[in-house]
Amino acid sequence: MRDLPEQIEGYGAVRAHDDGTGPAPCRSKLLADLDAAIAACELSDGATVSFHHHLRNGDAVLNMVLDRLAARGLKNLHVAATSIFPVHAPLVGHIRAGTVTRLSASFISGPVGEAISHGLVPHPVVLRTHGGRARALDMGELQVDAAFVAAPAADEMGNLSGRVGPTACGTLGYPLTDVEVARRVIAVTDTLVPFPAPAIDIPQGKVHHVVAVDRIGDPTGIASGTTTPATDPVSTRIGDTAAAVIAASGLLADGFSFQTGAGGISLCTAAAVGRLMTDQGVTGSFCAGGITGFHVDMLNAGLFRALMDVQCFDLAAVRSYQSDPRHQMMSAATYAAPHIGGAVVDRVDAVVLGAAEVDLAFNVNVTTKAGGIVIGGSGGHADTAAGARLTILTTRLTAAGFPKIVPHVGTLTTPGATVDVVVTDHGIAVNPLRPALTERLHAAGLALCGIETLCDQAARLATRPAPPNPSGRIVAVSEYRDGSVTDVIRQIEDGHTNA
Repeated sequence: MRDLPEQIEGYGAVRAHDDGTGPAPCRSKLLADLDAAIAACELSDGATVSFHHHLRNGDAVLNMVLDRLAARGLKNLHVAATSIFPVHAPLVGHIRAGTVTRLSASFISGPVGEAISHGLVPHPVVLRTHGGRARALDMGELQVDAAFVAAPAADEMGNLSGRVGPTACGTLGYPLTDVEVARRVIAVTDTLVPFPAPAIDIPQGKVHHVVAVDRIGDPTGIASGTTTPATDPVSTRIGDTAAAVIAASGLLADGFSFQTGAGGISLCTAAAVGRLMTDQGVTGSFCAGGITGFHVDMLNAGLFRALMDVQCFDLAAVRSYQSDPRHQMMSAATYAAPHIGGAVVDRVDAVVLGAAEVDLAFNVNVTTKAGGIVIGGSGGHADTAAGARLTILTTRLTAAGFPKIVPHVGTLTTPGATVDVVVTDHGIAVNPLRPALTERLHAAGLALCGIETLCDQAARLATRPAPPNPSGRIVAVSEYRDGSVTDVIRQIEDGHTNA
């Protein structure tokens, strides 16, 4: 032992090294099975476990893990998922059994959404935006005891890749936020690769345990929903009109940045914007958000210089991320968090979004359908609407016989103050808060009308009256990206007729 002083001026207290002691070298983080990993995390009743949704409706990890947690007899767990899909229907059974009593997510669809609406979850479900969830994690409002990462490939030290293996899903933007703060991180993989893993997306320093299973999911479920442009005449007309609005706004110039959803009309708009960019010789800077093969085509056509991708929406996007360095991953925080000062959504020039309902104040509902059943949640909707310089809502006036432009939305997901234009199959309405934009669109020869006119037309065209909103106890809370509450969702009482 060296003779060392107890204190050094300008350095502080001295902790002398003790030869032969210290942590043992870690040669592998690989454990025998999921039960061993759960045991190593020392989870107890009331713990919070998190999951991500990059395999979307093909994910098997959430169900697999909850089955093992239930087998251990754990109760009152909080499932903090980024999104929940129909494939997660077994979660309903775990709620009934008391294994899970709290839920939070950015998007919930399928049987779990129906169960929430009927009051099955004992505590109010928290629906956060993607950026709001990242903020809540960073600020300690959402504390995770164990984050389970569905990893398409992993080595035994916990280097993870979304680009390798039979279940490759592309980017891993959502678990990047969880692994920064979770008390324990468990990588669940069906493809163990030699150390070091190729194309590392999450490094080993963020992962505590690795477990190999037969299959983490079905990658064909990634492309759930529409991921190609619509081709019917109504959608094409709406898309062409929305593109004309973008052109008239003055934003369509070199360096233009763009985001769309993955729906048919949104991608139809993107196609029309692409044609305008080609005709005018415009080269954009980036497309952002969830990325589809259509966005990849725009990149490869030279219309944009880069893709900023938080999740791949289809296998064509996965293949692009595997091979093209212009196709870049970003975390949910980098994408949309409001507290970091300069999220990617704040750099978007124009975003095209969909809606379940829009009201006279331009408020948007993408959380519940007519009758109050939970069918979604904000995801990045409210984040991008707040950040983009131009926010366009595209929608038909009716769907399933119900009006979509209504006096008051059933659930307020995205505040109307962040919405600029609503484009429908029967006209364009500009938010009265945007007089300069109104003048630009008028000058470009676009015919405009008031949102009240669209609401009246929707009511006339609807074949089914909108059912009353549920009036039972509060079963879910819709949070804005800063953690404030935009609305509450109430229980559908027995005998209530729903759409």
